[in-house]
Amino acid sequence: MSDLGHVLVLAGGLSYEREVSLRSGRRVSEVLRAAGVDVEARDTDASLVPSILADRPDAVFVTLHGGAGEDGAIRSILELLNVAYVGADPDACRVAFDKPTAKAVVRSVGLRTPASVTLPKETFHDLGATAVLGRIVERLGLPLFVKPARGGSALGASMVRTAEELPAAMVGCFAYGDTALIERYIEGIEVAVSVVDLGDGPIALPAVEIVPDEGVYDYAARYTAGHTEFFAPARLSAAAAAACAEAAVTAHTALGLRDISRTDLIVDASDQPYFLEVNVAPGMTETSLLPMAAEAAGQDLGELCRTLLQIAAARPRS
Repeated sequence: MSDLGHVLVLAGGLSYEREVSLRSGRRVSEVLRAAGVDVEARDTDASLVPSILADRPDAVFVTLHGGAGEDGAIRSILELLNVAYVGADPDACRVAFDKPTAKAVVRSVGLRTPASVTLPKETFHDLGATAVLGRIVERLGLPLFVKPARGGSALGASMVRTAEELPAAMVGCFAYGDTALIERYIEGIEVAVSVVDLGDGPIALPAVEIVPDEGVYDYAARYTAGHTEFFAPARLSAAAAAACAEAAVTAHTALGLRDISRTDLIVDASDQPYFLEVNVAPGMTETSLLPMAAEAAGQDLGELCRTLLQIAAARPRS
């Protein structure tokens, strides 16, 4: 496995999740430096490509959330530059980043996922909002969960408990994306299962249980200390914990992901996990779930990130 010299951590970007990305980048940079790695942290601007060409890093750790960080775009640039990076390749990112597409893929390999409707903004307006939304409520029932088909950090996402709340939820969703994913809400325990591959195949870290104070794991609950209670490992039966681990590894494999991912699930009253979405660039902030899972597994976060970078640096490239 390659020894690491110069490592680049990419953070920031221009998505709605810029501030979270900057926090993730700072955390990864700190733990890598503590692990003895020479780290440079950079934003993604016009100086990035010339900088990489002038001082080529041994490997890149991408902590960009949303947009170019997870849709494969920045990874395509890194491949054009023939630079190693941690995480999934551009094609896998594009599939995973689009939530309806990812749901279809994991459903095809046997995972449960909530019944849903995908509705572009144009269809919502052209066919008449009242008629369309009425049919959605009739078909899926209540409550519902509305979120952008692409994006993360729960931006534009909201719970819908009554039919009267649905139009406002759709408007809020379309503020962050042109397509809405409307899902039947599954009552249960919300968990996140991180998957890492340190060279012997993907394995699931302990599930982290999420209990937000206000009942909904929204942006504030995710990134404001004290707004959410976490349990790592999650308070699940042995059977449910095993099923969640299997579901996360299955999703990671089916979607063609690499190195690292995080799958969000709901465990219902019968201990059955439902796939919600997958993240190819999991948050690494002080309140993020993958670092909690690593700690629950007894793994040092800096050593984990260093190993992932070493694997990426040793990976054959064109």
